[in-house]
Amino acid sequence: MPSSRATYALILAGGSGTRFWPLSRNTRPKQLLQLFGDDTLLEQTIRRLEGLVPLENILILTNSQQEAGVREVASMLPAENIFAEPAKRDTAPAVALGIGLVAARDPDATMMVLPADQLIQDVEAYHSVMRDAISAAEHSDGLVTIGIRPTWPCPSYGYIERGDRASIPGVELEHKPREVKRFREKPAPELAEQFLTHGGFSWNAGMFVWSLPTVIRELAKHSPELARFISEMRGSSDIAATVAAQFPKLTPISIDYALMEKAARVLNIEATFDWDDVGSWLSVANYLEKSGEHNRVNQPITELESENNIVFNARKGSRIALLGVDDLIVVQTEDALLIANRHQADGIKKLVDLLPPELL
Repeated sequence: MPSSRATYALILAGGSGTRFWPLSRNTRPKQLLQLFGDDTLLEQTIRRLEGLVPLENILILTNSQQEAGVREVASMLPAENIFAEPAKRDTAPAVALGIGLVAARDPDATMMVLPADQLIQDVEAYHSVMRDAISAAEHSDGLVTIGIRPTWPCPSYGYIERGDRASIPGVELEHKPREVKRFREKPAPELAEQFLTHGGFSWNAGMFVWSLPTVIRELAKHSPELARFISEMRGSSDIAATVAAQFPKLTPISIDYALMEKAARVLNIEATFDWDDVGSWLSVANYLEKSGEHNRVNQPITELESENNIVFNARKGSRIALLGVDDLIVVQTEDALLIANRHQADGIKKLVDLLPPELL
């Protein structure tokens, strides 16, 4: 069924630059890196919306440190569609800011909320799922989430417990939504294994679709502070001044806690497209070229008796050579070199805390 409402997309492009140090920095986090060819993840996210959302209806929310980098990458968007949060306040205030910005333009719009740093390559399947999510949001009183079918019992993702097939009168969807029973926080490995065995769970990908009237009504019930903030934005003659004055006062809280876990009706559509949140150098390695004995590289290396290494060289005109080393992550930039045990990739965030400020 064709859409009767304008569709907007809010891309959340904040975050820190720790997991991919030394390539990533505070001013250049994962979504601004060229990890997979010439396009950054943010640019891929924008391009992926072509045919779903007009460029003028794509908004990006970032922070002051990363605003310049975001504007450079997202130069195809109107300059006024890129906003920097005046303070760090977690995802619920960020989403409320986005809702207020869209509502000021079109209070009856349908809105997608999307992370900027996920790798999705099957654009046709993505469009198919998102079109059905838009239709479900427009023709129901529910908030729609996109879930990812788990491929292993991951303890670092949130989970969505899926219930009965949802009934949405008057609309026929290829991707059938299900009622969400509840959201489950990041589980212990044993519980994650149970979720996988049960089969009724999806990973929470942080992608949401809703109509503005529905989401504003639910926020008024469950998070009146955020609903008041949105109302102030809609009634303001100077939105930028209102945001600067009121946003830093908002309580830091995630959108799951503030809204999704409390909403009267949440629907889940399970993705049929590929998806990777690219959480570490180990994830990036899956998309790099193979070299020698199971090494993964972004550029040719010289190697001897070395295997299971990940090598990412961003320094032009340099060559990395490996001799008799296994299971390493080696990342070289113009001003820094990381050598880490690949089994301790999650510890890079802790290592960054020890670095001098000029390398952050």
